[in-house]
Parts: sequence; structure tokens; C-alpha cells
Amino acid sequence: MHQVTRGAGKQLLLIHGLGSSWRAWQPILDGLAAERSVVAIDLPGHGATPAEHDSGTFAGLVGSVERYLVDHDLVGVDVVGSSMGARIVLELARRGKVGNVVALDPGGFWRGWERPFFSTTIGLSAKLLRILRSRLPAISRSVPARMALLAQLSAKPSALSPELVRTELIGITDTPTFDYLVRDLADGPEQDGPAADPTKRIVIGWGKQDRLCLPRQATRAIAAFPSATLHWFEHSGHFPMWDMPQETTAVILEATK
Repeated sequence: MHQVTRGAGKQLLLIHGLGSSWRAWQPILDGLAAERSVVAIDLPGHGATPAEHDSGTFAGLVGSVERYLVDHDLVGVDVVGSSMGARIVLELARRGKVGNVVALDPGGFWRGWERPFFSTTIGLSAKLLRILRSRLPAISRSVPARMALLAQLSAKPSALSPELVRTELIGITDTPTFDYLVRDLADGPEQDGPAADPTKRIVIGWGKQDRLCLPRQATRAIAAFPSATLHWFEHSGHFPMWDMPQETTAVILEATK
């Protein structure tokens, strides 16, 4: 599994979301690396990590990360996840494989109409991006285009780095397992809890302006993981590390100290 390392000190593993890569963490990577030995991975089928036979399923990705922890002597490491990666770290906490956990806007807590809302909106966005694939570098430099394409994911798309936007949009188009994972996540069971070790810290962070994993789902996440604390990011969409990087960094460092 491709990984990028930064900093020194206590280890901290970062796990990105669907259609993304380690680069999604760039707005907070240096801040975390100032106090931690940070390892940011590309999940199978994402970024520079080839897909495995079961990488089109959530269970397959969890299994890949669990094997990675064993192979790299990282069982019990503190972890941070975003979106699908946030659900992965919660599942690893349920299995007792990780230390302290920060889960930012985790998927897996949809119910009823929220399931087709998730799969339809993110699926249509991916289809549009594939049509625009050759023009995405130029589109990413346009403030109006960023606001239109990222309205569901960010509360502040105009403020995002064009390079970050380009990387993320192209990542969605180039992830071979994207559509399979959307279907698996939307149709699969709700995420179970609780954490195997309730003494480990779990912080579930949620952007109050998240338009993909709606804020109403946060109460379900806390019900599943009653040992967790909930942190609201008041001015953030689906990705607090993009919209509120300083607060996100502070929350992570506090939870994993």
C-alpha cells in the first residue's frame, strides 16, 4: 500500500475517503507532522495503490487496512479517517485494532431516502467529472467552477487550493472501484459499534454544512459508538481538513495526545 510519511514522534495514521488519496490531507499534513510521525496511505484502488480483488467493497478495504496494520507493526496506532476512511477507522475501533480515533464525517449512517440521495448525487457528480476529465486542470483554477462542482463537499470551495481541487476531482475520475464502492456503501448495512476498548478516545467530527453525509446522521454515529465524543465544525462541509484546517489539526492533536 502506497504511503507518505512526515514528521517524527508518536505515530499517526491517516486514511482518506472515497475517490481520494493521501493528498486530501495536505491542508493539515504539515501541522500534524510538526508534532507527530504521520503516515498517510492510499487505499487499494486509489492513488498509487493498485486495487485488490475485493477493493470494490467496504469490507474488502477494511481487510486490506487491517493486514497493512499487521504487516507494518501498526496495530494499536492512533488513526484519523475522512468520509469512507472515517467509517474504516470506526470499524477498526470496533474490532479493537487501533488506538485513539478521529473520524471526520463518516459514512455508513444513512437511513431511508438518505441512501439513494448519497448514491445518486455522488454518482452523477462522478459521471460529470469523467465527461470533463481533460478540462479539469483548467476548471480547477476557476472560482465559479470550484463553487459549482464542490458545493456538496465544501462550505468554502472558492477558498480551496486549485491544486488540491484538481487532484481530488481527477482522483474521482481515475479511481477504478469508485462506482462499485458507491453501490456497496449505499446498499450495505449501517455501521455497527461499539468500540472494542471504550477507554480509547474516539472523536467523531462533523461539518454542520455537510451536504453528503448529513449532520442528522451524527446522532446515529454517537449512538453506535457511545464512548465517542462529538465535535461540530461550525463552518465546514464534508471535509473539515479543507474548510477548517486549523481547528481540525487542533482536534486531532488533542484526541491523540
